[in-house]
Amino acid sequence: MADKPTYKVKDVARMTGISIRTLHYYDEIGLLRPGRRSAAGYRLYEEDDLLRLQQVLINRALGLSLEDIRRSLDDPDFDYAESLRRQRGRLVLKLDETNSMITAIDRTLTGLEQPQSQIDFASMFDGFDPIEHAEEAENRWGGTDAYAESARRTKDYGEAEWRAIKKELDGIWRDASELMLAETAADAPAALEIAERHRLHISRWFYDLSPAAHAELAAMWETDLRFRRNIDKYGEGLTEWVAAAVRAAG
Repeated sequence: MADKPTYKVKDVARMTGISIRTLHYYDEIGLLRPGRRSAAGYRLYEEDDLLRLQQVLINRALGLSLEDIRRSLDDPDFDYAESLRRQRGRLVLKLDETNSMITAIDRTLTGLEQPQSQIDFASMFDGFDPIEHAEEAENRWGGTDAYAESARRTKDYGEAEWRAIKKELDGIWRDASELMLAETAADAPAALEIAERHRLHISRWFYDLSPAAHAELAAMWETDLRFRRNIDKYGEGLTEWVAAAVRAAG
């Protein structure tokens, strides 16, 4: 049987565009140690090493730290194919988000460059449209104190307020995604803290939200594709994970 091909560090650098210095650093920290060495002591990368390097690059692009990536890859139960399927799903969601951002930019440019046009601030911020579910919200909760309080608070919100809301919520979902990807249990203290941050976010900006009402809201995320899609763009399966954390916190 022929020996499997090996690649010198300069070959890997040329294939990937990563510097030789970076590859040496990955070796030093135990993230990517070449499977073999030449008789002269030079690093020789095998096919499995290249698969591992691909995982490093994809996960870095998805925002994971080098230490988190190393722990994941060193897990005895790690499955390359399953990981690639999950990553593909996340990248498709990121692609959708990118396309939405481009559309939002185009709309804003039109509003800025054409005097007869007006900027639609509600669609200006990707991932959060404050009026997207307004009609449904009124149908569901129009007669409730919560709906009246939310309408009262938000009627005078301008660009700065919606921007702050978007930034705060984005931070909650990103932190939740990191915990989920680290396989943190939904009832762990860190997960319960995320759930409480979200509940306080709603209470601060829209209406006072009790833990019981928060659980009802989380159940709606799981059954409404629009909410699920907006949350899962931060990580496939995040809707179920956060909903479970909300129920555990209640």
